[in-house]
Amino acid sequence: MGALEEVAVQSTMQHGTLGVRELFEYGAREFPGAMVYTYLGPDFVADFTFAAIAARTHRLAHALSGLGVKRGDRVATFCFNHHPHLEAYFAIPAMGAVIHTLNLRLFPDQLRFVIQDAQDLVLLADNTVLGLLAPVLPEAPSVRHLVVVGPVLDPGVMESIKRARPDLAVHDYESLLEAAPHDPYPWPELDETEAAMMCYTSGTTGNPKGVVYSHRSIYLHAQMSLPLYGRRAMDLLEPAADTAIIIVPMFHAAAWGAPYACWMTGSTMVMPTRFLQPEPLVEMITRFRPTMASGVPTIWNELARYLETHPADLTCFRSITSGGSATPRALIETYLERHGVALISGWGMTETSPICTLALPPAGTPRNRLPDYFATAGKAVPGVELRIVGEDGAELPRDGTSLGEVEVRGPWITAGYYHLDDRERFHDGWLRTGDMGTIDAEGYLRIADRTKDVIKSGGEWISSIELENQLMAHPAVQEAAVIGVPDEKWVERPLALVVLKAGASVTPEELRAFLAGRVARWWLPERFSFVEEIPKTSVGKFDKKVLRQRYQEGKLTIVA
Repeated sequence: MGALEEVAVQSTMQHGTLGVRELFEYGAREFPGAMVYTYLGPDFVADFTFAAIAARTHRLAHALSGLGVKRGDRVATFCFNHHPHLEAYFAIPAMGAVIHTLNLRLFPDQLRFVIQDAQDLVLLADNTVLGLLAPVLPEAPSVRHLVVVGPVLDPGVMESIKRARPDLAVHDYESLLEAAPHDPYPWPELDETEAAMMCYTSGTTGNPKGVVYSHRSIYLHAQMSLPLYGRRAMDLLEPAADTAIIIVPMFHAAAWGAPYACWMTGSTMVMPTRFLQPEPLVEMITRFRPTMASGVPTIWNELARYLETHPADLTCFRSITSGGSATPRALIETYLERHGVALISGWGMTETSPICTLALPPAGTPRNRLPDYFATAGKAVPGVELRIVGEDGAELPRDGTSLGEVEVRGPWITAGYYHLDDRERFHDGWLRTGDMGTIDAEGYLRIADRTKDVIKSGGEWISSIELENQLMAHPAVQEAAVIGVPDEKWVERPLALVVLKAGASVTPEELRAFLAGRVARWWLPERFSFVEEIPKTSVGKFDKKVLRQRYQEGKLTIVA
């Protein structure tokens, strides 16, 4: 008898499209009374129900169609976090166009590059940032329409834009919506693999690279994020919706998926616009009693400092998440011990939509051991695979010590870059992240460094991130960054750049003594530089490229 022929058995399941339109319609239908608040200062907060946002979203789609936006066209946003930006998050991809979120902190040359690379047709911009666009728009001929969100605050800037681009049509956002049909927009049937959103990397080395998210990837990423932002359905005796402050910028990797996840679950959204300073954040926390927030460590560090002299109640939070760069363990312990709040680290990139890992501890972890897990980069979330690869390309064991490059794959991980053939960033279908790390037996990832930042001294690796975290645990240190500098004997050694807290003082000898019981002795820096501030990239990371350049140019005062 011959071998039995293998026959695939087909399922009996229906095939439904996973897309932004479907996500939008679900939230509008199931949670029409849920709220979106746009914070414009302590004296004015704009509030809209999901039903009102949905109606405005339909009108925005009509208005953009009236401007000539068609399927596949790119519509850029240059905005803070607010309800018009949320409306653009839905209207643009649901009508078949592609939303391109422009980073408000890019340099003019980078901003000009990404607009030209994406060939944006329409640009939605906040009234407060028109001055940043003035030098860019004359060299962005693809942009035919500028839609201003909010009243023009500086007529001089607007006049300069019009003089430089007399062909550019300028519109007021609210006037466009009011003039648009108030009927439902006839959403087209889209393939879930079509482009929905474009995000560009921060461009720390060379020009930013475009990453194009699909409808399917956005939907799946939002579903994965539901435990972070979802309604507290298990509180059956006191059912309530979560409230999230969307602190992470909506121009950065889809605000880590928070707006879409909140919409899917009917969770209240608080949009802080440009008010990300500690004082207004405390005012928002006091007013809205949020249960969830996500932001970069810089935000949480500044808030913790402010709370030292301006106490506030943070017990409303279930948790807050921190990402974009490593979160110092000392900061995690501050929030847990002083405020009773779990500060959970996560890890990802623009290329990964971005969430790949979350530092959620195993069930039953004792409270005193929670920081051990919170301070890691976390475990892979469902849908994402991680591995550590050595210099020879072979996968390394999950033993917590084998150091290699982190590679990742999954349904919301990019398989390439827009307009680029960057094959060296991919390995057998895996994205090479450029991060160096380890994975332990429990599956927790620890990031040691970027491949370009890791310090190799005497043939051994030194983690600049670990040194930074330990330095920032010193009570006199506000911030610390570590870079590798040339050394005649060891080839490379760590240089620690330290920002002291106001009124504090410390010597290099005292810092070395503090580090001695925390890191390997041969890691201890011989060189220190006390600086007023550490430069940061457009997404809040330490800009080590700038620090290395300052060192090479002799602009740092080095003490030993």
